[in-house]
Amino acid sequence: MFLSSYENKIDKKGRVSVPATFRSYLNSVGYNGFITYPSFNHSALDACSQDRIEKLSNTIDSLNPFEEKRDFFATSVLSESENLQFDTEGRVSLSNKLLNHAKIKNSVLFVGLGKTFQIWEPKNFEKFKIVARKKAYQNRSNLKWETKQKGELL
Repeated sequence: MFLSSYENKIDKKGRVSVPATFRSYLNSVGYNGFITYPSFNHSALDACSQDRIEKLSNTIDSLNPFEEKRDFFATSVLSESENLQFDTEGRVSLSNKLLNHAKIKNSVLFVGLGKTFQIWEPKNFEKFKIVARKKAYQNRSNLKWETKQKGELL
């Protein structure tokens, strides 16, 4: 899983080191990189493994092929996605298009979200985190533990 948050600087060549724990997880599931695309909801980048983007692609493919919304999703996610491979030092290069969407200049914040992660400009994430914490608190009753079935162990 992708957990915690890590801030790293972008070097003069536009490369950023991906947190070792994120690389380790991706390597353990067979990938030497990740997929990223502009977030719908934030000035940030959504990132995931190849199998996760395939699952998203399958969900898009399950929509009626003649409906506009299928094209809208495919265009907004799949055509905007970039496959980033780690170099020998565990770095990736983020394109100017991605950097501009996330308003990233010098530093990036890798934010673990479980099965996915996001890449933020650190100050923008700090602002978002305050709002997210408040909304999570307001909606805390929606988060429930799975209950065990009869005869099952948790």
